[in-house]
Amino acid sequence: MTVHFKQDKPDTSNRLDGMKQGVVGQPMPRVEGLAKVTGTAPYAAEYPVEGCAEGVLVTATITRGEVVSMDKDAVLAMPGVIAVLDDAKLTTRAAQGTADEAPQQDPATVCYWGQPIALVVAETFEQARDAAKHLKVEYREEAGAPLDPADAEPEEQDEDTVHQGDLAHAMAEAAHSVDVTYTTKGHASAAMEPHASIAEWDGTKLTVHASLQMLNYNISELADALDLEEDQIRLVSRFVGGGFGSKLGISEDVVAASVAAMELGRPVRVVLSRQQVFQCIMRRSETKQRLRLAADADGKLTGFGHHALVSNLPGEEFAEPVLQSSHFMYGGENRELMLEVARIHRMTAGSVRAPGEAVGMPALEAAMDILAEKAGIDPVELRLRNIPDKNPEEDLPFSSHKLAECLRQGAEAFGWDSGPRKPRQSRDGEWWVGTGMASAARVHNVEEAKARVTLKADGTALVETDMTDIGTGTYTILAQIAGEMMGLDPADVLVELGDTRHPRGPGSGGSWGAASIGSAVYVACTAIREEIAGRLDMAEKDMELRDGAVAGGKSLVEVLEGKDIAKEGHYEPGDITDDFTASGFGAFFAEVRVNRWTGETRVNRMLGAFGFGRVLNPTTARSQCIGGITWSIGLALTEMLEFDPVDGHLVNCDLAEYHVPVHRDVPDLDVVLVEERDPAASPIQAKGIGELGMCGGAAAIANAIYNACGARVFDYPMSPDRVLAAMPE
Repeated sequence: MTVHFKQDKPDTSNRLDGMKQGVVGQPMPRVEGLAKVTGTAPYAAEYPVEGCAEGVLVTATITRGEVVSMDKDAVLAMPGVIAVLDDAKLTTRAAQGTADEAPQQDPATVCYWGQPIALVVAETFEQARDAAKHLKVEYREEAGAPLDPADAEPEEQDEDTVHQGDLAHAMAEAAHSVDVTYTTKGHASAAMEPHASIAEWDGTKLTVHASLQMLNYNISELADALDLEEDQIRLVSRFVGGGFGSKLGISEDVVAASVAAMELGRPVRVVLSRQQVFQCIMRRSETKQRLRLAADADGKLTGFGHHALVSNLPGEEFAEPVLQSSHFMYGGENRELMLEVARIHRMTAGSVRAPGEAVGMPALEAAMDILAEKAGIDPVELRLRNIPDKNPEEDLPFSSHKLAECLRQGAEAFGWDSGPRKPRQSRDGEWWVGTGMASAARVHNVEEAKARVTLKADGTALVETDMTDIGTGTYTILAQIAGEMMGLDPADVLVELGDTRHPRGPGSGGSWGAASIGSAVYVACTAIREEIAGRLDMAEKDMELRDGAVAGGKSLVEVLEGKDIAKEGHYEPGDITDDFTASGFGAFFAEVRVNRWTGETRVNRMLGAFGFGRVLNPTTARSQCIGGITWSIGLALTEMLEFDPVDGHLVNCDLAEYHVPVHRDVPDLDVVLVEERDPAASPIQAKGIGELGMCGGAAAIANAIYNACGARVFDYPMSPDRVLAAMPE
């Protein structure tokens, strides 16, 4: 039985607060943690499949043009080689996970250096890799493909354009104004587990073990790519070793393994090399952002301007939503916002952790620091003065708003000095020491979600959904929600995820997972509770379940009388999404030291305070916050994609040259969880946290660098050479 709940208004009942098991909100360790740390949790490439052949992709070595020929015969004569496939479906680019159709292109057409053009299949991986390296390909190359956003005519994204009042006049009349331009380099998701798939075809049904984030969309994409019906496909992604957006859509390995398995009649495994992951899986676009801020003598914003330029391949719809939180973050009645896209021939740009705010907030928050200095106002106080009462562009109320609390609690926990701030006031040997802060915001989204909950006759429960856990703690929080609602120890709740045989969840992306699938489980459990209450002839809201029994009455085993109760919860966001502006908020505080001779920056300590609705599990939530802050350190100091200006190939395509923060780069990090209830966010009053933890943190480091040594750096990452060049004499 399916129970449908469409949320059209805030849910102020806060039912989870009235349950008696007391497990939601507790710091419960991950239920799958032991399997992961002992190596018994199977990831996509690790499933034992008898007779599995190995496939290795061949990628293009030109920027733009056509494949004229491939010397397949020479490769087929090599030891162990089974096939060389160049089917049109192999060129499917990684989709964004938001459409039912997988983008395809003519197999002869090359749009970027590194694009997959063929698959070599052999008995062993080593044989396939060797043969792929020896496949000779002839091209007809087209000259003049734009590689740099500065060389392409930008396209304005009308839906992001805002013109309110007269910003130019506000800037001219302002007591204090800022007009600065920031740039950010492109980023790679750099998930620990590479993209990998094993496909099996039995003649009518395709089973694919793959590393994917959103099976609910992925099954539709794969069906479209292969001209199959969805009921002919089963996708399995029980454990995913990180995704950060790169696994939202089906990637080249999924399609390639599937095509090969169907054509060869035997299982095929395709695992991308680390270099291929960097070269042909989506990137975060680089950005160029102009910030214009106008304020009165008290630091109150009267004008706000944010113009951003990003890039993508021709024909791709996605545009890095740089302005996403700028639309509502601060006030200012005179507003101009514009997003433009340059069409260039680099690999597809797509969603990388916290698309939009991850790069938009660091620019905005660094500009706010300049304004604070010009106005002579403490940076925390400046932000407090500019928190709007409602969305300044759409005249909508906020579902909840905890920025002020995050600023104040974060400042207190960090030990923020609100006195006069000047650069170069503290030095430790050859290191300048300084502090900085920044606000955080990340839009809150919820998506349609389904989950089946079965209360078993033996007094245990089973939760089933195709929702994935990409390291965020989904297994654990669903066990907690079901345990809370059913009056069970979470150890008695089995959670099965990542299989399209189960009801469709919302997928892991956009930080909507916990609130969306958690609400579906909540709806299903409520229906089970109502049936139990009916059998006991009592109102559900008056029924207390704890430790497998009804308070003052029978055990659940006795109530069930040998029969399971199964309900499918179907949660759907309704009109409420149009009635409120919903967002998580936070504040970052950082202390850094900058070497006076080399410009090297080290983060001494860093703290983030975040408000994101109900905290379902402080342990997993804190883990997500720490991960986000770590990403902020990488964005601020080390991470950048570098492309060759001649042919557009990615130069630093591995973890040796693409510098993610390592253990020595990351100090002990502090997290303050600002508990709240947001009844408009979801039926369980929760919002997402996975991405909020990195939205603005890089600016706190940038502002601390300035406070330490006087270097205003307008380009992220703030590498030692850039810091050194910006240092005053």
